[in-house]
Amino acid sequence: MRQSFQETTSPSFGETHLPLVRARMAEQGLDGFVVPHEDEHQNEYLPEANERLAWLTGFSGSAGAAVVMQDRAAVFADGRYTVQVRAQVDPAQFEILDLVEGGVPAYLERAPKGAVIGYDPRLHSPDALARLERSAAKAGASLKPVEVNPLDQAWADRPAQPTAPVVPHEDRYAGESAASKRTRIGQATAEAGADIALLTAPSSIAWLFNIRGGDVIRTPLPLAQALLDADGTARLFLDPRKVTNELPGWLGDDVSLEAPEALEGALDGLSGRKVLIDPGVSSAWYFDRLQAAGATVVRGTDPCTLPRSTKNAVEIEGARQAHIRDGAALARFLHWVDTVAQTTLPDEREIAQALERFREETGALKDLSFDTIAGAGPNGALPHYKPVERTIRRIEKGSLLLVDGGGQYLDGTTDVTRTMAVGEPSADQRRMFTLVLKGHIAMAVVRFPPGTTGHQLDALARLPLWMQGFDYDHGTGHGVGSYLGVHEGPQRIAKAVNTQALLPGMILSNEPGYYREGHWGIRIETLQVVTPAEPIPGGERPMHGFEQLTLAPLDRRLIDVNLLTADERAYVDAYHAEVLAKVGPLLDDEVGDWLEAQCAPL
Repeated sequence: MRQSFQETTSPSFGETHLPLVRARMAEQGLDGFVVPHEDEHQNEYLPEANERLAWLTGFSGSAGAAVVMQDRAAVFADGRYTVQVRAQVDPAQFEILDLVEGGVPAYLERAPKGAVIGYDPRLHSPDALARLERSAAKAGASLKPVEVNPLDQAWADRPAQPTAPVVPHEDRYAGESAASKRTRIGQATAEAGADIALLTAPSSIAWLFNIRGGDVIRTPLPLAQALLDADGTARLFLDPRKVTNELPGWLGDDVSLEAPEALEGALDGLSGRKVLIDPGVSSAWYFDRLQAAGATVVRGTDPCTLPRSTKNAVEIEGARQAHIRDGAALARFLHWVDTVAQTTLPDEREIAQALERFREETGALKDLSFDTIAGAGPNGALPHYKPVERTIRRIEKGSLLLVDGGGQYLDGTTDVTRTMAVGEPSADQRRMFTLVLKGHIAMAVVRFPPGTTGHQLDALARLPLWMQGFDYDHGTGHGVGSYLGVHEGPQRIAKAVNTQALLPGMILSNEPGYYREGHWGIRIETLQVVTPAEPIPGGERPMHGFEQLTLAPLDRRLIDVNLLTADERAYVDAYHAEVLAKVGPLLDDEVGDWLEAQCAPL
């Protein structure tokens, strides 16, 4: 069984890698060095070989950074990792600072005048690097690109780069051939004023060539780069050890497979050509190399991003089927929580392992889509709780259990959160759960005109909480891939301004919540897909809406029916009826009977 519960242990603070890195920095004349979490592919989740930040600091969160000076150092993490970073990082070696409020740019503004601060241009996008350069300049310091990363030099036992096999992702799952995708992305490249596109995002490469890999935990990505010509021909730079026997035939004659070592020469050969590259997802090194080669850099959005996010009919149907299958696993898990766990009171580790066991039993699970979050009581009040050895809790009567998990299936990626009562819930717990539910329903049933962004919808999910003086500090919804990343742009639903309109076929989460620090947390999350704009009887303009994909019952003990309107009650009853109709036939009598009771009309 895959390790569903990745427990984070506290490090031995007696050992630090800082002296090793500082010695290498001194050899290059550096007074400081910036260490981002991102790797050469700007991944959210990293292969072990690219976990530079974790090796240096001990902090293993999926977002963060560090700055090493010769006399001091700091590590940066956001609010999701407040508990984890303090458990993992030695405060005697690193100052622990907020990644969002000020972050690395603010820290660099306090650098000594004249300081030379190094950075690895392969690890920073030009957009991110520009912010750092402005901050260093304010301090009278300067940023210097390094040819060789001093951290990599110091990391003597660094793991080897992954070589997971790259396999075809069949058209019956993808819904469009790779040749067709290459043709239309090539056309988009030409329309952007370029001759060729340089693609460095693993998700784009996986989508464009209809391939999947295993280089990145929880996401079936191959680490690679590609050059796509406007005529649809391509060069794919892929480690030969990853190339399976069927791959060359699958890619076809219009795609040449080349070793990663050939990429630099290929970029040098683009002199005089117009090259489209995305400054938000590709590292600064590519821009520097292209400019040195005499190519004309065309800055623009990765041309695969929007087509990848707008799922076709086959991918949408695959998502439906994946969620029915996943829904059966969730029903078995929720039944277990409602029966066995209410007596045995398992800990968070056992809960996460149980959920994966039920997903494994579908026979179709390829991996989890992210490490399962199982937050008991106060741990549920940390929205992205990462278990640390000393914080693992058992569930307790009178409290709540929040479980957020998902699966990777060939036909779709799932992500669902359910909050469950342990024992008899209090009136306050029921009230807060129902306020969250009201916002969740508002986002599920909303109709909106073409051109509407997720930013414009976000307040709908928060309004019931706002009206009572409450809120939550995370986004309401993120995009989700098709057997790809569980976090996918450009679409999102959040307070932060996002200019991307919601388009038919985009899959997003709907996950409002409420978190009472030190007590318990509540989140309700389902995935939903944007539907085509259609007229509303009696209306004047066509409107988009959402189709619900996730099929998992809500804990009816936590619903205060008196706080719901008639329409909201009708929505819950209709949703539960759909869950029972689609998932019920996959269950045995005991779990089926339980689900029928859970899905009875309110």
